[in-house]
Amino acid sequence: MNYANFPLDKRTPLPSTDSEKGEDFIDVERLLGMAARQAKVVAVCAAIGLFLGVIYLQTTPKQYMSVASVLIDEGLNKVVDDISAASQTMQTDASLLSQIEILTSARLASVVVDKLKLDQNEAFMNPPQSALAKGVGFLRGVVGYFRSSSANDIPGIENVDEATRQAMIKTAQHDYAVLKLQSEVLAQRNGRSYVISIGYQAPDPALATAITKAYADAYLADQLNASFDATERAALWLQGRLTELRESSQRAAMAVEKFRAEHGLSANSDGQLLSDKQLADLNAQLIVAQADTARASARYQQYKAIVDSGSESAFNDSAIGSDQPSSSVIIALKTRYLAVAKRLQDVETNFGKDHPQAVALAKEKADVSAQIFGQLKQLTESYRNDFEVAQAREKALRDKISTAAGKSSIDNQSQVKLKELDQQAQALTTLYQTFLSRYEEASQQQSFPVGKVRVISDATMPLAASSPRTLRVLALSLVLGLMLGAGFGGLNEFNERFFRTGEDIRDRVRLKFLGYLPTIGGGKAKDSKADDLPADGKVASLSAAERRARMRVSIDAPASMFAETLRNAKIAFDVVMEDRGSRVIGVISVLPGEGKSTVAANLAGLLAANGAKTLLIDGDLRNPGLSRSLGMEAEQGLMEAVVNGQTWQSVGKVDRQTKLAIIPAVLRGQFSHTSELLGSAGMRRFIENAKETFEYIIVDLPPLGPVVDAKAFAPLVDSFVLVTEWGRTPRNMVRSMLESEPYIANKVIGAVLNKVNLKKLAKYGSLGGSERFFDRYSSYYLEKSETRAKQAA
Repeated sequence: MNYANFPLDKRTPLPSTDSEKGEDFIDVERLLGMAARQAKVVAVCAAIGLFLGVIYLQTTPKQYMSVASVLIDEGLNKVVDDISAASQTMQTDASLLSQIEILTSARLASVVVDKLKLDQNEAFMNPPQSALAKGVGFLRGVVGYFRSSSANDIPGIENVDEATRQAMIKTAQHDYAVLKLQSEVLAQRNGRSYVISIGYQAPDPALATAITKAYADAYLADQLNASFDATERAALWLQGRLTELRESSQRAAMAVEKFRAEHGLSANSDGQLLSDKQLADLNAQLIVAQADTARASARYQQYKAIVDSGSESAFNDSAIGSDQPSSSVIIALKTRYLAVAKRLQDVETNFGKDHPQAVALAKEKADVSAQIFGQLKQLTESYRNDFEVAQAREKALRDKISTAAGKSSIDNQSQVKLKELDQQAQALTTLYQTFLSRYEEASQQQSFPVGKVRVISDATMPLAASSPRTLRVLALSLVLGLMLGAGFGGLNEFNERFFRTGEDIRDRVRLKFLGYLPTIGGGKAKDSKADDLPADGKVASLSAAERRARMRVSIDAPASMFAETLRNAKIAFDVVMEDRGSRVIGVISVLPGEGKSTVAANLAGLLAANGAKTLLIDGDLRNPGLSRSLGMEAEQGLMEAVVNGQTWQSVGKVDRQTKLAIIPAVLRGQFSHTSELLGSAGMRRFIENAKETFEYIIVDLPPLGPVVDAKAFAPLVDSFVLVTEWGRTPRNMVRSMLESEPYIANKVIGAVLNKVNLKKLAKYGSLGGSERFFDRYSSYYLEKSETRAKQAA
C-alpha cells in the first residue's frame, strides 16, 4: 500500500500553479508508462495503417522501371582546353549537373516524343491510375470546376476553322506529352562517379524500355550535334580573328624597334643597358669605399680614445696588431716596460721603495711609458690621415653615381615604354599562335566531331515491378499507423486530468494520501455510485441487499484491502487528533457519485467493530444516499432532531452486530435551507450532546461542488476525509475547491482514491512504486465482501 508517512502534521500549503507544469527534463519513466497505457490505441492504429497499406497495394497498378547508364568522358573531347582556375571537383560537379539539366530539358523530351510518337500512344497519355490518384484527381477537378469552368479549353479555339482547330489540338497534345515525359523521366548521378543513370517508369515494361533507349540515343545525338555546331562556329570565328591578329602583331613589333632606335637604348649581350651597367659598377666601388672609410674611422677613433685617456693608461690600452706600422717599436717598448716593472716590484719587496735602485727603476719605467705614449700619438695621427683620404674617395664616388643615376633614370623611363611595347608585341604574337593552333584543331574536328558521352549500360526489359514495393509500403503504413497511434495516445494522455495514483494526491493538491479503495463487486465502477441513487432508491443494476453489503465491506471482510485502507485513515486522524476525546470526522467529496457515503459507512463500521463508540450521521439532507443504501426506513431523522431540539437517542438506530449508532436523514419534499440547518445552533447542540457519548462521530456530508452544506457544517468538524474517484475526479476542480475554501482545506486530514481498478492501476504507477506490486500483497488480503453480498441477496 502507498500510505502517508507518520506522524502526520498539519496539511501543507497548496502548491503554486507553476508546479503543475512539466519538469524541465524528459521523464523517461513517465514516457514508458504512457506507452504502456496507450499500447492498445497504438496497436489498433498500426493495424489500421497495415490494412490501408494492403488496400493501397491492391488498388495501385504496378509500375516497371527501365534504366540506362551513360558515361561523361571528358577525355574524348579536346577542342577546348582547361583554362579555368577553378578546382577539378567544382568543374566536374557543375558539368554533371549541367548534363542532368540537358537530359531533363523540354528539347530532348520533344525529340523522344516525336521519335516514338508518344502523343498518339494511349498507354502513355492515359496510363492506369491508383484509387488514391483517382481521388486526388477528382478533388482537383472539383476545385478546378469551381475556379474556372473552361480551364481545360484551348484559348481561342472557338474562333478558328476545323483544320486549324485540329492542328491546335494536336499541338496541345504534343506539348502535354512533352511536359509529361519531361516531368516523369529520371536522371541522376551515380555516387561520385561520372556516370548518369537515365530511367523511365511506366505500367508497360516494353514502353518503359523503348522510352529509355530513345532517351539515351537522343542524348548521344544531341551531344554530337552540339560538338559539331560548337566546332563549326569556333572555326568561322577563329578564321576571322587570325587576319586581324597577324596584322596587329606585325605593327606592334615594328613599333618596338622604332622606339629603341629613336632613344638609343642599346644593350649588352645579356640585355642590360650600358648606363645601368656603369651605375652598377660605381655602386659596387662605393660599397668598397664605404667599408674602407668605416674601417679607417674605427681605427682612428680607437687610438684617439687611447691617447685622450692619458699616458698612464697608454700601456694597458695599446693593443697593436702586427700588421700595423710601428708595431715592432711599441712591442719592444712594452716588453722593456714589463721587465722594468718586474724588477721594480722585486726591489721594492726586498729593500723598500726608498732604495736607490728602486728609485732608478721607477724613473726608467716612467721614461718607457712616455715613449709608448709618444708612439701611440704618432700612430693616431697616421690613422687620421688614412680616414680623411677614405672620406675623400667616398665623396668622389658619390658624385659620379649621382651623375650616372640621372642618365640611367632617363634611360629607364624610356625602357619602361619600350618594355610595354615589347610586351604588347609578344602578347599579340602569342595570341596569334594560339588562335592559329585552335583554328587548325577546329578545322580537323569539324570534319570528324567527337562526343564526350557514351552508353555503358543499355536499357533492358524489366522483369519485376519497381513499384509499389510491398515491404516498403507495408513498413511505411505500419510506421504511419504507429505515429498516428502515438498521436492519439498522446492526446489521450494530454486529456488525462484525473487522479490516478497517490503521487497525484500529494503533488497536485498537497494532501496526505491515505490509500486506495478498490472497486467493490468485480470492478464495475459505474455500478457503485451509491451516492447518486434517486429518491425512490430504485436502481436496476443493484439490489437492496447488494447496496447494504457494500456498506458493510469493512465488517464482512475485515482483512480486505478496502478495510486496510480505512484503518490507515483511522491511524491518520488518531495521530493528528490524539489530544481530543471525541472526534468529529466529515467525509466529503467534490462531485456526486464518488462513493463518499460508502466510505463513511464502512469507516464508521470499522471503528465500531474495533470496539470504539461510533456515531454515523447522514448529513446529506438533500440526497440521503447513505440512508437509502443502508435500507433504513425511519419516521424521524437528523432534520427533526435538530429542529425539535432532540438528542441522538430519539432518532438514532443501533446496529446489533457492531453497536454502531446511525442517524438517518429523512427526505420530506423539497427543503432548500439545509445549509442553515447544518450550521445552526441546534446542530451544534446536537453534536455536543453526541460527543458526550461517542468517541468518533462520522458525518456523511454533501459534495462540495453543487451545494454549500459541507461549508456550513465545517466549524463543527475536527477533520475531513476527502474521497476522490479514481480516474473520474478532475484534479483542477479539487485544487480549485481547496484554494477557494481554505477553512475546509486546513481541516482535510487526507484523501483516499475510491473505486480503483487494480488491474489498470499498475500502468499508472512508477517503475518502483507500490502500485506495481499489488499482486504480491494479495496474500495479506481476504476479499470476502462480494461472496457475503451474494449470500445476503
